[in-house]
Amino acid sequence: MHSPLQNNPLKTRADLQSAVRNLFDPLKPYFSAGGARVAFGATGAHYDRHAAELEAFARPLWGIVPLVAGGGTFDDWDLYRRGLANGTNPDHAEYWGDSADYDQRLVEMAAFGYALALVPEHIWEPLTPAAQQNVVTWLNAINVRDIPPNNWHFFRVLVNLGLANVGAAHDPAARERSLDLLESFYLGDGWYSDGNTVQRDYYIPFAMQFYGLIYAKLASHSERAQRFRERAIQFAPDFMAWFSADGAALPFGRSLTYRFAQGGFWGALAFADVEALPWGVVKGLLLRHLRWWRDRPIFERDGILSIGYAYPNLNMAEQYNAPGSPYWAMKTFLPLALPDSHPFWQAEELPLPDMPAEQSQPHAFHIICRHDDHVFALASGQTEPWIRHAAEKYAKFAYSNQFGFSVPAGRRGLTQLAADSMLAISDDGEQYRVRERCISADTDNGALHSIWQPQPGVTVETWLLPALPWHIRVHRVVTDRPIWSAEGGFALDRMGDDVFVGGEEIAETAAACAVYPAGGSGLRDLNGQREGRVVRVDPNTNLLAPRTVLPTLVAQHEAGEHWLACAVLACADVSSFRSNWEHVPDGARMSHLHPKNDVYFH
Repeated sequence: MHSPLQNNPLKTRADLQSAVRNLFDPLKPYFSAGGARVAFGATGAHYDRHAAELEAFARPLWGIVPLVAGGGTFDDWDLYRRGLANGTNPDHAEYWGDSADYDQRLVEMAAFGYALALVPEHIWEPLTPAAQQNVVTWLNAINVRDIPPNNWHFFRVLVNLGLANVGAAHDPAARERSLDLLESFYLGDGWYSDGNTVQRDYYIPFAMQFYGLIYAKLASHSERAQRFRERAIQFAPDFMAWFSADGAALPFGRSLTYRFAQGGFWGALAFADVEALPWGVVKGLLLRHLRWWRDRPIFERDGILSIGYAYPNLNMAEQYNAPGSPYWAMKTFLPLALPDSHPFWQAEELPLPDMPAEQSQPHAFHIICRHDDHVFALASGQTEPWIRHAAEKYAKFAYSNQFGFSVPAGRRGLTQLAADSMLAISDDGEQYRVRERCISADTDNGALHSIWQPQPGVTVETWLLPALPWHIRVHRVVTDRPIWSAEGGFALDRMGDDVFVGGEEIAETAAACAVYPAGGSGLRDLNGQREGRVVRVDPNTNLLAPRTVLPTLVAQHEAGEHWLACAVLACADVSSFRSNWEHVPDGARMSHLHPKNDVYFH
């Protein structure tokens, strides 16, 4: 594997400028003769090949544009100008094609609007008048096409801002209609929904907030721009809680293959001159995040970003992840548009400030928990049913920065299921169903509470409560027939420095745990009834580690009502895990949640 970021300290503005150029360089051999298509990789997405090759052409601009806007050098503008002219020319063999309603082409147009707004002297002014007219015609399609009622409306906004900046025909009314719709998604306290959904994932910081801050910079004197700035200030402390001291962010939700786009919000704050936190804190959040990603094997052999998370992994991808999709990571380089004299660049990088050990984030249906450098979220209430592995990306009980989460390789048996932080229900002990969506979700005396039905005839009521460094789960299961259940803790990397060094696995009545160089993971049955098992799940199911074990509690249940309760622990430090494993939290603290609970907990 060749990493373009290898040996880059990622500490200074110059380091980040080099990073953009080094990330772009491996793409150059894959540009087509006419410059409009970038084709690498043999995998597909749900949209057509031409749109995928446009995507790979456009997305690097999210880093190149701020690099050049801030005075950095980029030697391949001729390639981009030629590609833009040919890709928007309906008479050229490399024409990107007319856009349709809900078309991927509409997504990628945003990068060109962004470029027209910030660096027209490089990508617009050198074009011939005929080429300019083709660009205007092709981009203006976004004003007449139907687009999903979500963050995509910011693409229309950015295209119109860019066209207006170069004095080209555009549609201010369409821009304002989109901005008005985007306003309707605002929830309060800095939080948005991404459309009329319960989705509260990275599309809030790296889309809703990110594009709103670009607008705030480009339309800085409007009342709307001021609202975007104020909301970012409110959102920043909540979002900071998703990061650990080493720069890792919490893996949660969809589109995680965009990787360090997770940190794009911090750069957008700087770009918009919004000091939501002290500049040194913002700078530290951004740079540590980039360094965390630098040290992961996320590149292919030729230095191109892979599809995956902490390593190449198609199993976790969405149906809209084409080979060029990961280059939305380049959005994190937005502060390169700022001069070196900006207080963001002049500030000394500061560590994370002290944060509460438990932080309720009701808009996201999360309780964010911190113990040492372990950040995990207890979660209830989110779903995104149309994407692959939606239940695993939104509906698990817990998500961890150090242990990641897993997606299934199949549904037959627990090794394929890889059901970490889930309660799985089966009619036959082989085919399992998990929580995919909640009938209801709320907060009950400090615990997250949900009701869900994994399958007809089975209803589960779940409570989740922090008990740091542990957390407690309680389930009331009502079934009209005999069933099997399996409840997983956190998946644990079973490798050590890429060399198998052995580990310790314990499976007994009422407990299961594993200890490897990556740390320890386990769970204890508070009722003392379920059997422990350490499952060696199928490879490439976990987002952080390709080979994992999963401590699990299993049981069979007759028809009727059953109460299940467990305490779950995971620590990246082995000694910390061993010492805490012997101090089980008191399950009786859950007894106030239901009048019968004190009967079931010992």
